[in-house]
Amino acid sequence: MSLAALTALAALFAVITGVNDGGALLATGLKIPSIRPVTGVLMMMAAVALVPLVSHQVATTFATRLTTAEGSDGQIIMAVAVLAALVVVMALSNRGRPTSLTLAIVGALTGAGLGWGAPVSSDAVLFVLATALAAPLVGALLSMPLRHLLARLRDARLLRRWHRVGFSLQCLAYAANDGQKMLAVFMLAQGFSGAPLPTCVAMAAMFGAGAVYGLPRAGRTLSREIIASRPLHGVTAELASGTAVIGCAAIGAPVSMTQTIAGALIGAGVAEGSGRVRWHAAVKIVLAWMLTLPVSGLLAAATALVVRGVIV
Repeated sequence: MSLAALTALAALFAVITGVNDGGALLATGLKIPSIRPVTGVLMMMAAVALVPLVSHQVATTFATRLTTAEGSDGQIIMAVAVLAALVVVMALSNRGRPTSLTLAIVGALTGAGLGWGAPVSSDAVLFVLATALAAPLVGALLSMPLRHLLARLRDARLLRRWHRVGFSLQCLAYAANDGQKMLAVFMLAQGFSGAPLPTCVAMAAMFGAGAVYGLPRAGRTLSREIIASRPLHGVTAELASGTAVIGCAAIGAPVSMTQTIAGALIGAGVAEGSGRVRWHAAVKIVLAWMLTLPVSGLLAAATALVVRGVIV
């Protein structure tokens, strides 16, 4: 594939990431008027553009630890993985089951590498899977005591201030972890390492455009389907998910912010009583997560085998 085609594919991935993830990040605070949606999108874009300049450890995990293929082999694996991940995520989303694009790209990169015959690190894959499973649970556990602490704030102005803190933390956590899958795709597409400022700025702009488009659907799923979310739940989920995802970023473990937010919302609901959680909706979302990685991996592996047979 040409450099222009690979770059266009990476750009499409950034837009779809915004559609899938951006609305979820904004969803928890939609009922709190202290941050307008436009301001929230701009904050997310600034974090996505600037945080990788300081740390891009998770992008390196995506780009080099799952599979070590380089050059043209690495670019073909990336292209197959991105296409497979997007097909799976869009198919599930169209059925009303938004899922984790992070799980999809991890599974697809692994499957494409195996299908192409490239070295794949089983230790790295298991490490990513373990942290991906743990992050929603950690988010849920953190949200329970946080919900009780925040419930003591009788002043609505204090809750709005904590919302600003929580959303800012969430933006930084996303940019330091989950959002770096976009940078990893650009790394593989264009064959560079690090985080060039022009690439990060362009990536943030495409992410922001996707976030604006995807806000209604993604926001509705997290803020209404799992629990009847109130401002207290939203602030709790922001603080809990931001803390959990930043912790994973510190060890270079890519995790899904949307999964962690969902886990934190469930934890905030359980803290008030298990009846607050709409378990049928939560189970459907978990089933979508469980399908995402293996289906993406199998689709990418089969596609890579076909492409390899045609080329070779």
